[in-house]
Amino acid sequence: MSDLTLIIGNKNYSSWSLRPWIFMKTAGIEFAEKRVALGTDQTKTQLEPYFSDHKVPVLVDGDFIVWDSLAILEYITGKFPDCGGWPVDPEARAVARSVSAEMHSSFFELRENLPMNCRKKFTSFSPSSGAQKDIDRIKAVWRYCKQYFPNKGPWLFGDFSIADAMFAPVCFRFYSYGVNLDGSEKEYVKSMLSLLHIIEWGKAAKLEKEVLEYAEVRQ
Repeated sequence: MSDLTLIIGNKNYSSWSLRPWIFMKTAGIEFAEKRVALGTDQTKTQLEPYFSDHKVPVLVDGDFIVWDSLAILEYITGKFPDCGGWPVDPEARAVARSVSAEMHSSFFELRENLPMNCRKKFTSFSPSSGAQKDIDRIKAVWRYCKQYFPNKGPWLFGDFSIADAMFAPVCFRFYSYGVNLDGSEKEYVKSMLSLLHIIEWGKAAKLEKEVLEYAEVRQ
């Protein structure tokens, strides 16, 4: 039995929770899962013990607690050196860290205009100009990785890595909002959404009953 417990939010909305969840699932790392519904009267109380400023995700490892998606992924990579967190090649590893950090700290218009919502499927959604700029940048990042670090598999740097986990919620967003994709970008999203555990996450998200109005985009 693993001592790891991952505290996550609503699967329909919590893009940050998805990142360590999908990486740990894909890497075969055993962990218990605890879901805390966001935006309820009990949310703050339920997250109070974790010193995360009432945010998810949080990883509990015995008596140790680490919060923030990227910090959790770094911790997991240190704890399980063979989990394939970062590429082995130094240059690929540096770029993987760069694009992961960019995803972690940027794309505010995308987050605001296209919040993750696995229950949604738009056919004629028009992103804001700022969100479109973010979309174009993300697609350029994917093309860059595939161009300069070519590999036979569908992922950005060979095997599924932290970089792919960081972009997993974007793939949900692109699908939900009908973002136009071509070539390698389209194949990348298709590969991501075909992952067994991503399908599992999406099905669970659609069964959730909570509605967070600030994350509900309507046409």
